[in-house]
Amino acid sequence: MDLNLFNDIESKEIIKGFHGRFVHMEGFTFAYWEVDAGSEIPVHHHIHEQLMQVLEGEFEFNVNGYNKVYTKGMIVKIPSNIPHGGKALTACKLTDIFCPAREEYK
Repeated sequence: MDLNLFNDIESKEIIKGFHGRFVHMEGFTFAYWEVDAGSEIPVHHHIHEQLMQVLEGEFEFNVNGYNKVYTKGMIVKIPSNIPHGGKALTACKLTDIFCPAREEYK
């Protein structure tokens, strides 16, 4: 994956330690995250379907009460309104696809 296309997109710290760059289309948002080691996203849910992939690092993710450590190349599917949250065990690079688009990230 060529991440150079993200160089011209300003990074936004959405949650402490989660630095995101976003590409918005009509029906979805593509997110590229650089996550500081130890940063946590609390358990939450949203209407968006979400597909997350770990590009680098180790990310412990809880989806609907089930914990798993995800590493390079692993993908997790999160259906709409399912509780999920996690913690970067190391510095991480992640991607997310959210459908529908995440208006609050624009």
